[in-house]
Amino acid sequence: RGAFDERLVQARMYENYNTTLAIEAKTMIHMMETGILPACAKDLQKYTNCKALVGDREQVYGSIKAGTQKLKEVLSKVPHSIQEEATYYCDVVKPQMVALREVVDTTEGLLESGLYPYPTYETLLYSHHH
Repeated sequence: RGAFDERLVQARMYENYNTTLAIEAKTMIHMMETGILPACAKDLQKYTNCKALVGDREQVYGSIKAGTQKLKEVLSKVPHSIQEEATYYCDVVKPQMVALREVVDTTEGLLESGLYPYPTYETLLYSHHH
């Protein structure tokens, strides 16, 4: 009976892990497609007549689009065995999310503050002082 209970607990743990990461990855994709990428597009439009000031924007914003697409691709290939799924989320999905997050963090410094669709780290850090 003890071994069965342990297997059940382990299966539940894997299930919770998989569900949590699936939700986080899907939420990240949604945030990219409905918030970050539209803000990047608006920002780029401001530079159409002044290409000299674009800087790294096109490359960074393009990386966000590509990273979002890559995350969608890896999510579509999640194995169905609960333990293999957990390993896949850990080894494939999480690193893709981290890579995308790093590129998105760069946009905080590029986008005009009014365009950034979510609270910035700075806003969150200092919001308790108001």
